[in-house]
Formats: sequence, structure tokens, C-alpha cells
Amino acid sequence: MEIDRGVAENYDELPLWSAPFGQLILDRVPLRRGQTVVDIGAGTGFLTVELAQRSAARVIAVDPWADAMDVLRRKVEYLGLRDVELVVSDAARLELPDGSVDVVVSNLGINNFANAATVLAECHRVLRPGGHLLISTNLVGHMQEFYDVLREVVGASAKLDEHLGHRATVEGTLDLLTTAGFAATADRTQFSMRFADGTALLDHYFIRLGFLDGWLDAVGPEALHATEQQLNRRGELTLTIPAACFTAVRS
Repeated sequence: MEIDRGVAENYDELPLWSAPFGQLILDRVPLRRGQTVVDIGAGTGFLTVELAQRSAARVIAVDPWADAMDVLRRKVEYLGLRDVELVVSDAARLELPDGSVDVVVSNLGINNFANAATVLAECHRVLRPGGHLLISTNLVGHMQEFYDVLREVVGASAKLDEHLGHRATVEGTLDLLTTAGFAATADRTQFSMRFADGTALLDHYFIRLGFLDGWLDAVGPEALHATEQQLNRRGELTLTIPAACFTAVRS
């Protein structure tokens, strides 16, 4: 069977990092026709596209990353999705009426909100009573096997402590949701990422995109190189990724 060239040009390989978290949301999100769904931190639109197709809902994708939204726009046009709106903006102020939204989702968003309390309050405002907010996130303790070796190399480090401290906890996130006016529960899980050695980890495209700058800022290139060599001596590397999905209901 010959496949149209447009398929290859628009085919999306979802990063392995993002996929398990997004699946947590897709396993729990209400799917009903006629809903209005807001996808905060939509990026290139994995959840936006899936929700638009699975629920036949109106989906509003929000993200300040204009280049990613251009990719999503291309996908929406190619797939012929008629009820998807793209908004290039952060989520601190949503241009939506009070109580006008049925569901808000955010895949891996809360770690990247500079103003998480403000964003959650805004989600509460736009959701109707009984509306759902679903957030997935990695948790404190992710990639512990890597950080254990990094600690062996650098020893005590306030900067590394600060780097690790901004990761979400279940208790802290539940407190944020409760303060914002939600009744919330959390489902915890974990998955793993495997690499041949430390060099394979540090050469991985998504690791370089999402983590490398933070590691370099926290410990510097010499310590990171020493960590890489230490990991290489140990051989195959398995990293544990603790994760959670929070389901919150606007009371």
C-alpha cells in the first residue's frame, strides 16, 4: 500500500518522556461530546489532537511557545480537526468566561509554571462547578540513580539541592489544588528509562533538550563529565521515573 507523503511529513514521534504522563491523563479524563476542553502547555499538541479526536469536543490549546503551536496548527489542518483553537499565551490569564469550561488538562505542566498558584486559580475560575482538572507530573526522586552518582562526584551542593527542590511532590501539589478550591486525588505510578551507559544518556536528544542545561547550571561541565565517566564504568543504566496524575474537581 502506498502511503500519502503528507503522512510522513506530519507524523509525530511523541517523546518517550512525555508519553507515559500523557497516557495517565487519557486514562482518566472524561470523554463526552459537546465538552469544552482546555489543554494548558499544549506544546506540539499530543493531548490536544487526541482529545479532539477521542471526545469530539471543542479543544482550546494554550501555550506561549509559538514555534510549537505552529507545528500543532499544521497538524490540526492536516487532520481536518474543525473545533480546535490555538492560543499563544501562558495560562496566568485565560481569555475565557467564568464557568465556561468542562475539562482542563496539563501534561507535565505544573513543574514548568513559574506561578503555579495563579494558573490553578485561573483554571478554577474558567471551570464550571463539577468541572475536572487533570494534571500529570514527574515527582521528586526522578532519575534517582543518576543523581546518586552525581552526588558522589560533587558532594554537598546547595545549587544541586535547589535544582532538585523545585520538583513536585504529591502532598505539595494536593495542597496547591486545595488552596485553589479543588477537591483533588492523586494516583502515583512509576516507569523506567534505560540507557547503555552515561554517554548514551547525555547524548539522548530529549535529555539534552529538557535536562542538560539544568544539570550544567547546577554542577558545571567538569562534574557532569566525571559523572558520565562513572556511569560508563558501571555499564547499563536504568533510571526510575516516579509520576503522578492528579484529578481535581471544581467544588
